[in-house]
Amino acid sequence: MNQKSIINAETIPWLLENESSALRALTLRELLNLPANDPGLIQAQKEAHETGLIPVVLDQMHPDGWWMEPGSGYNPKYRSTVWSLILLAQLGASAALDERINTACKYYLDQAFCEQGQLGTSGSPSSTADCLQGNMLSALLDLGFYDPRMDQAFDWMARSVTGEGVGALGDKKAALRYYAGKCGPNFACGANNKQPCAWGACKVMLAFGKLPEAKRTPLIQQAIQQGADFLLGVDPATAAYPNGWAEKPSGNWWKFGFPVFYVTDLLQVVEALIRTGYGADPRLANVLKLIQEKQGAHGRWMMEYDYTGKTWLDFGEKKQPNAWVTYRAAWVLVKS
Repeated sequence: MNQKSIINAETIPWLLENESSALRALTLRELLNLPANDPGLIQAQKEAHETGLIPVVLDQMHPDGWWMEPGSGYNPKYRSTVWSLILLAQLGASAALDERINTACKYYLDQAFCEQGQLGTSGSPSSTADCLQGNMLSALLDLGFYDPRMDQAFDWMARSVTGEGVGALGDKKAALRYYAGKCGPNFACGANNKQPCAWGACKVMLAFGKLPEAKRTPLIQQAIQQGADFLLGVDPATAAYPNGWAEKPSGNWWKFGFPVFYVTDLLQVVEALIRTGYGADPRLANVLKLIQEKQGAHGRWMMEYDYTGKTWLDFGEKKQPNAWVTYRAAWVLVKS
């Protein structure tokens, strides 16, 4: 069921009045569904790349395509290449509107891509993880970048979920195998005590959901099904996924914020499921209700998780109504 009727009538006008041209462009494109050739959308996107938040990030980039220091770009958090590309993607940046984005995306793949398809923190297969793989493929797609290596990266990501053709952890004779971090199928992660990691699953599903359907091979479709079975195997509103060494789910599940890096919230889980075709699944009823109930006065959501002072831009104070968080929540309710 379309959820537009449960968004306060003031929500979208408030987003359109925001001083950020990047947010206005996203609202026009995603919430009002304006076509790519709409003059108002074109103007907002042009402004976003010339005088808005996007050039603030791009102006920190080295001409060769990296931020902070050369290499695969995972550190230092949260200003290095990995995090800068994720941030640009969430701001609605486009490689078609600034050539520097193409340069940065290609540089990242040149440094992080492994010949079997993994994207690693050090450029080696053993340094990959679901959250990194999903985040970066999602960001590259959002930025409008394409490289044939991405097809192989998606294939590895699907195999890493299903286990097809992947040797067990420690099987050094296998041409393709799991390692200590990405340690097994069905989103198993060494950082989660070798249990399936829902944060990683969310990022993987988000990337699959942004992949054009024509590129969703049977293997990828199988991985999407497994991902949905996992994320919907519990009531998402409870976030009762495997917790590794913790006794209960992280409280960050219920803290909505912006930007979203490797920490995940319920908004992103629902977004990933919507994008992979599960937006109408009745098992989302409780989490959609939870999201709706967090809507405050005048149809706004609060900033509850942030990276203030840690990345290139700040996006508002905690526990205050926030336009970027409101955009994320409105997207989920409109698209479900």
